[in-house]
Amino acid sequence: MSKNLLVVRLRGTVNVREPVKRTLEQLHLTKRFRATIIPDTPDYRGMLISSKEYVAWCPVDASLISKLIKKRGRKGGWAPLTLKDIKGWGFKGFSGMARSIDVGKTALKEIEGMNPFFALSPPRGGFKRSTRRLYTQGGILGENPELISIVGKMI
Repeated sequence: MSKNLLVVRLRGTVNVREPVKRTLEQLHLTKRFRATIIPDTPDYRGMLISSKEYVAWCPVDASLISKLIKKRGRKGGWAPLTLKDIKGWGFKGFSGMARSIDVGKTALKEIEGMNPFFALSPPRGGFKRSTRRLYTQGGILGENPELISIVGKMI
């Protein structure tokens, strides 16, 4: 079982119930097509279950974490991350930072000066399944093992 989950918000902000809105804010998913990486713990699983109508999630590995950090990682002020920034935080490079996050030594929200989320673009070619249904009902929301390929088109 993976130690981390990739969570992507796929639905908008209109008519979101207040408890779900607070949960999404705690996950740093305030806008559509934002992604974050969280530890796979029962507390976070409960947060995901309560907001399953708005997000999709799946286990993530170090290679995808490295790609997200390199292409979509931002520091305060929305500037892209550079190798100098990564080394300033005590990592050897993008892959070293990704391995540290994957193993569980550090979390995105613990890194000072880095945004704890990734702003993705809509997927090239569009969604092939409904964005209004859960994965088990023929959509893409909830726990979705195909999310890795969708995020690959969004990076």
